[in-house]
Amino acid sequence: MPVKPKPRMRSRRLVLTALAVLALLLAVLFSLAVGSRAFAPSEVVAALFHGGGGDAVQVVRFLRLPRTLIGLMVGAALALAGTVMQGLTRNPIADPGILGISQGASAAVVAAIAFAGVHTLTGYVWFAFAGAGIASVVVYGIATRGRGGATPVKLALSGAAINALLVSVSMAILTTKAAALDEFRFWQVGSLTGRDAAVAAQIWPFLLVGAVLVLSVARGLDALALGEDVARGLGQNVATVRIVGGLGATVLTGAGVAAAGPIAFVGLAVPHLARAVVGGDHRWMLPMAALLGPVIVLVADTVGRIVFPPSEVPAGVMTALIGVPFLVTLVRRRAVAA
Repeated sequence: MPVKPKPRMRSRRLVLTALAVLALLLAVLFSLAVGSRAFAPSEVVAALFHGGGGDAVQVVRFLRLPRTLIGLMVGAALALAGTVMQGLTRNPIADPGILGISQGASAAVVAAIAFAGVHTLTGYVWFAFAGAGIASVVVYGIATRGRGGATPVKLALSGAAINALLVSVSMAILTTKAAALDEFRFWQVGSLTGRDAAVAAQIWPFLLVGAVLVLSVARGLDALALGEDVARGLGQNVATVRIVGGLGATVLTGAGVAAAGPIAFVGLAVPHLARAVVGGDHRWMLPMAALLGPVIVLVADTVGRIVFPPSEVPAGVMTALIGVPFLVTLVRRRAVAA
């Protein structure tokens, strides 16, 4: 179990958490103020709290505010899910994409478009959520087979296998259902464009449940980082930690991917950033990841609006461009903590 932090360390973590909150507020203001038409911070504040009928009100309140809310939710969800998955599998490159959960959501959306006639973002949510849940159950079910149960290595291997299978299934459907390809392509890149308040209203209960589940196993994740035998010796029920943590990560991933598509690298990179800031104690890491994830998503989405005006680069593309050099740096490091 983690050593009780000294007062000086605790103070340092509180200061860094306060700075992360400030960074998140600035990212929100950046997202609301910047785009094809920029507004001064004072105009953004006036539009939010005083209303009226000007252009700023129409753009900020009815276009950018729902988009920013979705970015906040999706960033926090994917970052929390990635942090828990890396803790459960003790694998520093585990994230919802690598373990096949994001692809499960994608495959379900492909099937919904091609066979169920679903053509709205609000309709995608439920299919994506179900697909993520089924994929996680299958991955865990395969990993528990055989000697030793669901070890970190078996989870990673089964996740990779299911991910590859689901990619093939999705491609097979899309190659035979050409009409679904254009619609799915827009969703697949991961974007906040066109997401409205109805999508946010659909996913927030799932995000709340997922966050409660993963926060409840923070101590168990700390113990699991020391090894299963040590965790059991410290009184932790390893199976319960894995089931509750895995369920929470699945709920968060399903809701996040359903809302914005499979946005890459947030679940992979943010846990490492959070660990570098506040250390490996999951009671601090998880809240820090929930703060930094939205910062990454909102900044990527906003930058994507202004690099090639009047067109927009989807947030999923921007996070991938940022994430590739981060992953290269990660691989080049001699030691990476999970």
